[in-house]
Amino acid sequence: MKTITALLIGAGDRGARAYAPYALDYPHELKIVAVAEPNNERRRRIQQEHQISDENSYESWEDISQLDKQIADIAIICTLDRNHFKVTMRALEQGYHVLLEKPMSPDPLECILMEQQAKTYNRQLTICHVLRYTDFWKAIKKVISRGEIGEVVSLQLNENVEVMHMSHSFVRGNWSNKENSSPMILQKSCHDMDIISYVMGKACERVSSFGSLMHFKVENAPEGAPLRCLDGCPAELECPFHAGKYYLGEGRGWAKKFTEDYTNEGIIEALNKTPYGKCVYRSENNVVDHQVVNMEFDGGATATFSMCGFTREQTRIVQVMGTKGEIRGNMEENKISIFDFLTRQETVIHFDQPIGGHGGGDRGIMRLFLEEVRNGNKEDSVSSVSASVRSHLMAFAAEVSRLNQGQSINIDEYYHSLVENIQV
Repeated sequence: MKTITALLIGAGDRGARAYAPYALDYPHELKIVAVAEPNNERRRRIQQEHQISDENSYESWEDISQLDKQIADIAIICTLDRNHFKVTMRALEQGYHVLLEKPMSPDPLECILMEQQAKTYNRQLTICHVLRYTDFWKAIKKVISRGEIGEVVSLQLNENVEVMHMSHSFVRGNWSNKENSSPMILQKSCHDMDIISYVMGKACERVSSFGSLMHFKVENAPEGAPLRCLDGCPAELECPFHAGKYYLGEGRGWAKKFTEDYTNEGIIEALNKTPYGKCVYRSENNVVDHQVVNMEFDGGATATFSMCGFTREQTRIVQVMGTKGEIRGNMEENKISIFDFLTRQETVIHFDQPIGGHGGGDRGIMRLFLEEVRNGNKEDSVSSVSASVRSHLMAFAAEVSRLNQGQSINIDEYYHSLVENIQV
């Protein structure tokens, strides 16, 4: 087996903790030989863990883009959303096969251009729709494909974001402002648009959507609440989102997202300097905290999706309704139930405890991506770029609908309106 060499661009949470560890666990399959990361501590940590030379350690992706040689087989790109396009286009041009963190881009036209670039240079471009690689969703797909529940009539999927995850990532964090990152339905829930499309196995023809930022805004701030929680908030004991109480307590693990010093002193210093110490009602957030999407697929089947930041646990709950039976599942419980209308029998499948994040999907996508690079598979990929573009367009169209009071958006018409803007 050929060992694939990799360039890691972006050594933050997803790059360093989700994908790079695969090279440490399976060194005969993957070796990280270069890294580009502006944060000195993160870059040095990756260097040490993977024994990367100083020569192949870069502060920015621009340094690599200027090289006249290819220094690895693949590029794992985990920069912030708005940097994905330029980095990916250049990496494909330089000869790298690319594993790209989702979402592809906050601009739908850029997603289409990346797909075209991959085809032009005959490169593998796989988007990290990691749910497709979990035992949970693979089993649901298999049950549907075998016809066990007949023809799918409707699907319902709830994404329970979990209230503190909502406050951390989408109110205080990197994805709080859609102008700086991307809309919530794209950043958080393009996973869901993709997995719905994947298990339905048919093209989504139209969508409509409603949602808003209902709670995390200044008019809901407690009386007398300062800009930063540690500046003496009178509601400290009543507010579940108080930064000091949370990040120095049960949310200490989340502090690793914004500081390299996990001591109390280090966390407090970061809370006084970073957006994570701000009052959730006085942050610069503008993404929705709840949204629903209605979808109609080829043949008439429907799907509904609900994302909400106000839930006790972080999970996805699904119900697939067919003409012969029904599937129900909860990712947190890691099991699915299949009910047969004729026999009235229920079959419950419990999955092994997954290794790695996203129900084992982080590790699963690495394994299959490397296999596809070795074998030259592209369009047959579980997460082919063409399928990813289609599911991304579902998310973009949902946001257009939401901003237009739930107007129904035809996906094909939306796609053609975008490609008309491509300069020939």
